[in-house]
Amino acid sequence: MLNRVVLVGRLTRDPDLRYTANGTAVANFTVAADRPFTNQQGERETDFVNCVTWRRQAENLANYMKKGSMIGVDGRVQTRRYENQEGKTVYVTEILAENIQFLESKGSSQNRGGEPSGFQQNRNQNQYQPNQNQNQNPSQNQNQNQENPFSSSGDPIDISDDDLPF
Repeated sequence: MLNRVVLVGRLTRDPDLRYTANGTAVANFTVAADRPFTNQQGERETDFVNCVTWRRQAENLANYMKKGSMIGVDGRVQTRRYENQEGKTVYVTEILAENIQFLESKGSSQNRGGEPSGFQQNRNQNQYQPNQNQNQNPSQNQNQNQENPFSSSGDPIDISDDDLPF
């Protein structure tokens, strides 16, 4: 048996971050993902997929991503049920996001207008990563910037065809 979902799309609205009674963070969000084909009128159709994520991932999503941000979601389909105020059973099917990749930095979607549907593929597809050097003192940060292992002395690099992986 397999229950796996992979989505790449844009947030249709800012993630809705809430906390349960015991303080656990939960975020609800919707991803707009274009279908890979066109309909009979030659237009691309978009699916709007409801998702949920929990704990630290929910907080990170709400803090760093907003409407129009491109994200990748890896998770599974789940269906839950509850009784509404009228006493009727309501079924909700959504994606439980187990892993979320931020496919653009915090401000990138502002530059392109932030519309959720009809997204264009991001050529960069860099994952946003918060600053990991926050707990280090400034002298350690300066040492890291001065020691660049990829810097070149200007000498040509000798590479043969046998060194290439393809």
